[in-house]
Amino acid sequence: MIVEGLGEMGSLAERIRLGDSAAETELVRQFSQRLFVMGLVRTRDREAARDLVQDILLAVITALRKGQLLDQDKLAAFVHGTARNIISNHLRSRAQAPRFEPLRDDLAQTHSNHEIEEAERSRLVGDVLGGMRRQDREILHMTLVEGKKPGEIAIALGLTAEVVRTRKLRASKRIAALLERKLSRR
Repeated sequence: MIVEGLGEMGSLAERIRLGDSAAETELVRQFSQRLFVMGLVRTRDREAARDLVQDILLAVITALRKGQLLDQDKLAAFVHGTARNIISNHLRSRAQAPRFEPLRDDLAQTHSNHEIEEAERSRLVGDVLGGMRRQDREILHMTLVEGKKPGEIAIALGLTAEVVRTRKLRASKRIAALLERKLSRR
């Protein structure tokens, strides 16, 4: 069934918006293999790719049910864009997850000098960060800890991405210079 005035993809999107479960099944049939290949190429992990296909299709169907696709003839582009975003989020979160490796016996012994130096470096970094403007600290935190891109930070802070990049660079240089001065005084 093709809804009058819409192409095949637009008709499929409209049928899903209207609650046609057969249209949802058709969407899954048409896109599952392509999404799996896309996920597999990007993640190099078959299980992750299978899980991502489910996440992508669920997100697409939910959005279509809510009527969030404005140009229904661009369903394939909408599915592809949703897939790209979900896979990128998966890769970003996987990269930020700590890797757990068993500690070798020779490394398990603590070295108090190393711990003292590490604590001193942490204290120095804290002192330097404490002397920075709040927004510069936020930019560094969002970049280094949260892994956000300049565009995301710009939206969150009401700045342009270029301003975020510039302030991040200046703050990083300021930290490096201050740390170098403090460490050279020893």
